[in-house]
Amino acid sequence: MSSAMPPPLDPEQLVALDRAHVWHPYAPMPGRTDPVVVESASGVRLRLARPAEGADELIDGMSSWWAAVHGYGHPVLDEAVRDQLGRMSHVMFGGITHEPAVRLAAKLVEITPDPLRHVFLSDSGSVSVEVAVKMCLQYWRSLGRPAKRRLLTWRGGYHGDTFQTMAVCDPDGGMHSAWAGLLPDQVFADRPPAGFDAGVDQEYAAHLADLLERHAHELAAVIVEPVVQGTGGMRFHSPGYLRLLRELADAHDVLLIFDEVATGFGRTGALFAADHAGVTPDVMCLGKSLTGGYLSMAATLCTPRIADGISRGELPVLAHGPTFMGNPLAAAVANASIELLIRGDWRTQVKRIEAELRTNLEPARALPGVVDVRVLGAIGVVQLDHDVDVAAASRAAMRAGVWLRPYRDMVYSMPPFITGDEDLARIAGGVLAAVEAG
Repeated sequence: MSSAMPPPLDPEQLVALDRAHVWHPYAPMPGRTDPVVVESASGVRLRLARPAEGADELIDGMSSWWAAVHGYGHPVLDEAVRDQLGRMSHVMFGGITHEPAVRLAAKLVEITPDPLRHVFLSDSGSVSVEVAVKMCLQYWRSLGRPAKRRLLTWRGGYHGDTFQTMAVCDPDGGMHSAWAGLLPDQVFADRPPAGFDAGVDQEYAAHLADLLERHAHELAAVIVEPVVQGTGGMRFHSPGYLRLLRELADAHDVLLIFDEVATGFGRTGALFAADHAGVTPDVMCLGKSLTGGYLSMAATLCTPRIADGISRGELPVLAHGPTFMGNPLAAAVANASIELLIRGDWRTQVKRIEAELRTNLEPARALPGVVDVRVLGAIGVVQLDHDVDVAAASRAAMRAGVWLRPYRDMVYSMPPFITGDEDLARIAGGVLAAVEAG
């Protein structure tokens, strides 16, 4: 049998086959628009196989859906993958262990808030949330309290696209409302008041306290995205609400889950969003930036209380086991990415990005239809008074040499941490162009 690789497809062939066969996220099938064909990526730039709106390359303002914090083709991460590939690419995790996964678990325990000491590895952010919910449900079953099976969250949230995670996403916004009646019925608080520096609104605090008190008998856990509600609206809220939720959860014997899939590893200006509040959840979910955007991997961390409770139950094991759990390649590059972040000057990088985005996005306030401009850490958002024309806005950004992915009523950017000031200015220019076009 010949080992020769088939000849490469030209861009036109790629696009034709893509539209005929490839189902893209949140897109119809067959596709109705031509996708941008990326040939390669390096640093913060995506090189295109054919020009898009006159551009041969685009500055990535999205970090590949917030994951590629070190950019593309980083030599340290490339070497970590090559080295591990020479040892083994994968081995099952049931009854077997290996150094990359053990090192990763130990490192995550070291850098996350104490006492998160146990780590369950999976392969996507949605699955990490599924595991977190299962941990909490199984914990109460193991303690003989199966009636505690509902979750409380606040509106405006997003936790993934699998069924349990959809159940705790905003019940009205987005596309998950199409599944009403099929998803578990959860308890929803109002959206947290906006503003990272706004402090705690006492009326809203009373609203949360009332919900916890009335539903404590049936609540397994509270689950929230700490500080930043991501896909549900890119809204920032006071860390004080995290401290309040910790106090209320403890007072009413309810567990607390922080979904840090999007916020973890420095994106908000703290290593973890929980650090802004100085509190520890019972369960924390991590993903996206975990591997620096190289491979899909996620982690669910829990305290000894959770692990011990499950171990005392009739089913003394966590009933979950992904095929690619603890994948050595992903674990190896995750270890390298975390070391690169911790040993580097990520705080200075994120502060610099925050300052540049604040300055360069400020002119958006004067544009028609803009209702808010907000920046936190390496997140910049321009919110409009109408839904964005995504196609028109994306084309405008590409004409400015920038890749963005606007959605709903927002044009936003989460650039890689290595993005230089000149490129940040160009990203902001792309945001402004997209706002004017959308």
